[in-house]
Amino acid sequence: MSRIVLKAILGFVMRVLYRPKVEGMERIPATGPVILAGNHVTFIDSLFLSLVVKRPVYFIGKDEYVTGKGFKGRLMAWFFTSSGMIPVDRDGGHGGVAALMTGRRILEEGSVFGIYPEGTRSPDGRLYRGRTGIARLTLMTGAPVVPFAMIGTDKVQPGGKGRPHIAPVTVRFGEPLDFSRYDGMDRDRYVLRAVTDEVMSDVMELSGQEYVDMYATKARAA
Repeated sequence: MSRIVLKAILGFVMRVLYRPKVEGMERIPATGPVILAGNHVTFIDSLFLSLVVKRPVYFIGKDEYVTGKGFKGRLMAWFFTSSGMIPVDRDGGHGGVAALMTGRRILEEGSVFGIYPEGTRSPDGRLYRGRTGIARLTLMTGAPVVPFAMIGTDKVQPGGKGRPHIAPVTVRFGEPLDFSRYDGMDRDRYVLRAVTDEVMSDVMELSGQEYVDMYATKARAA
């Protein structure tokens, strides 16, 4: 119920203020598990994606977003969980495994799982090398991957911080990708890299971003 209320209120506000343009919505399967994999340029990407997609979309998020104290903490926890975020401690030694298993559970329940293969927001607007968690998920569950691109959200919230600005936003979805030809090969690192690179190639084509063959975390650290 909270998801419906949040989507109704914020959906109306965002349609009025931003009038987001959505391309290729019909490419998202109406039923069954599906992975939405796209670029990540600012904090509010997940919010726009959740509001334009008709089916509920679930994401992995830092557990610190829902552990705040007092009224503000409870309000933030309600907002993020209602937006489809599932909190996971990603900073611990088993954070990556926990995130992967959570995504697998969501897909095995027949739901939609949103993921950013870069692993973090782009530090400069370019598209960075994808991590192979996306490949493991699609090979373990058989769920198709629908690539998507967020275009313009970096203008809405430059640097991922501060008050959002009014700017045009486009959410573009590509053709579903089926990797059933690699069934049973989710432990082959060459297959995992090939699957991930194919997904990122489609994301690059949809977004028009320049591609950088290194991880975003390394670029951010540098």
